[in-house]
Amino acid sequence: MTIPVFYTISDNYTPYAAVSIKSLIDHADKNKDYTITLLVQDISDEHKKSLEDMSTDNVHVNIFHIDDEMVKPIHKGEENYLRGQFFTMSIFYRLFIPELFPQYDKAVYLDADTIINTDIADMYNIDLQDNMFASCPDLSIRFMPLLQEYIKKCQGIFPPEKYINNGVILFNMKEFRDKKFVDKFYYLMSKYHFDNPDPDQAYMNEICEDKILHLEKEWDAMPNENMDEIPNPKIVHYNLFFKPWHFKDVQYGDYFWKVAKTTPYYDELKKQLEDFTDEDRQHARDDLKKMADKVKSIEKEKYTWAKVKKTEDVRI
Repeated sequence: MTIPVFYTISDNYTPYAAVSIKSLIDHADKNKDYTITLLVQDISDEHKKSLEDMSTDNVHVNIFHIDDEMVKPIHKGEENYLRGQFFTMSIFYRLFIPELFPQYDKAVYLDADTIINTDIADMYNIDLQDNMFASCPDLSIRFMPLLQEYIKKCQGIFPPEKYINNGVILFNMKEFRDKKFVDKFYYLMSKYHFDNPDPDQAYMNEICEDKILHLEKEWDAMPNENMDEIPNPKIVHYNLFFKPWHFKDVQYGDYFWKVAKTTPYYDELKKQLEDFTDEDRQHARDDLKKMADKVKSIEKEKYTWAKVKKTEDVRI
């Protein structure tokens, strides 16, 4: 038996994915078998080889090319822009993992901007019961009043602390297939064109609401200037804008650089940090504010999740 782990990346995210995978390998049990699959649409031959060459005797790293037809219904409209800024299809790939890999009834998904500090088998072995998936509440927005308002007024999720971050997921793959999650996703997306700063995450929160197992915060520790570091995080997730390859003093940054030093991408990552200017950092902070401010415009949309839920059950 193998433990399946998935990432979804675009080509430019290869260096960060390599660091994350290295951290997973460093903590993998030599007596267990792991299969890491990276879902991509386009990747250079050089990057593909560098990732696959990370394979060990018991950790197998594979590249899987996403079928253009599967993501064709996801159009490049502004409502599908990540954080209201730009369109990247890769954020949606995770929604199709259960359909694409019917051989697995359970699997782990990780964003590429993560560091694994424990055997990922410990997460895989968590009992999902009859829940659709397991994830942690989104602590990165816990202290952002406008985004808390967005979750209540636009998403209609109460209390907003229920709202999960889907950068770390334990999938009940069989339930996703049996309940036809993808069909529900296509239907809601085509009918309502919901505007969300986090499109993929919003759909998972809404469609699976009350069928989500909330994990302890150690499984998705995110930099947050309003909180102290979580001691001994099992997974660190550099969510939103504060990446260690852009900010020297980012919370949990030491975890990233300790692993990065052991990869072929270390010099490239250090150069990214050196080349990222104070002006760039200010833009990142401004972008965070813009994302929060977007809430005010979403509230005025004809269709928001909260409005639609008054007349239709969007849950699976």
